[in-house]
Amino acid sequence: MLDRSGLLPADIVGVSVYDRDQSAFQFHPGPVFCQLLLADEINRTTPKTQSALLEAMAEGQVTVEGETRELPRPFFVIATQNPVQYSGTFPLPESQLDRFLMRLSLGYPDLSSEKAILTGGDPRVRLRELEPQLTIPELLALQDEVDDIDVAEPVVDYVLRLLQFTRTSEDFEYGLSPRAALAILQSAKAIALLDGRGFVIPEDVQAVFPAVADHRLQGAGRGHDSGSRVLIARVLDAVDVI
Repeated sequence: MLDRSGLLPADIVGVSVYDRDQSAFQFHPGPVFCQLLLADEINRTTPKTQSALLEAMAEGQVTVEGETRELPRPFFVIATQNPVQYSGTFPLPESQLDRFLMRLSLGYPDLSSEKAILTGGDPRVRLRELEPQLTIPELLALQDEVDDIDVAEPVVDYVLRLLQFTRTSEDFEYGLSPRAALAILQSAKAIALLDGRGFVIPEDVQAVFPAVADHRLQGAGRGHDSGSRVLIARVLDAVDVI
């Protein structure tokens, strides 16, 4: 098993290897050619290797040696990271962080859940007993339904005011990007769908805003730390819905 600090971009996206029998180069796809990619401790890889995921996460494709190859659908990237203050880590650049839809913190389980973990047997055995809850066609259909959720102009204007506040506030080193705005709206549409509505309301935007903005906002004077939830809550309090 390679140490993450020794990974190269080709270890992620794949590489062409010369086949002597066929007298031609054959492409060997990397682990990115999957539907669910788990990048464990992603900030232990070098920035050059981290950048191998930029095109995959933004476009659902990778370009190797001048040839573009589509990734399977659906395609998700889930990543964990060590705290940046630990040695041997490389903070993800803003352009990479901006590709992630949300950042979630699971925290500790509650007492009853933790007891169930301790008394439920070997988690690795239970993992193999899990059954799929959705087929791939069903998941793709749900994604299409999210795209069809209506967003009225006043809701779009509300999102724009939130973005503008982060760009002008002295609390943050820099504001939210247009990509962040798209992520807010897409997440809000998903919440509306789960709620059984065909349209987005401001409460949907407020529900997803902390998770979508947390890893994208850096508090002023906080080095590489992201914007705290306290500052993000201040944004929601300061911006009028109408």
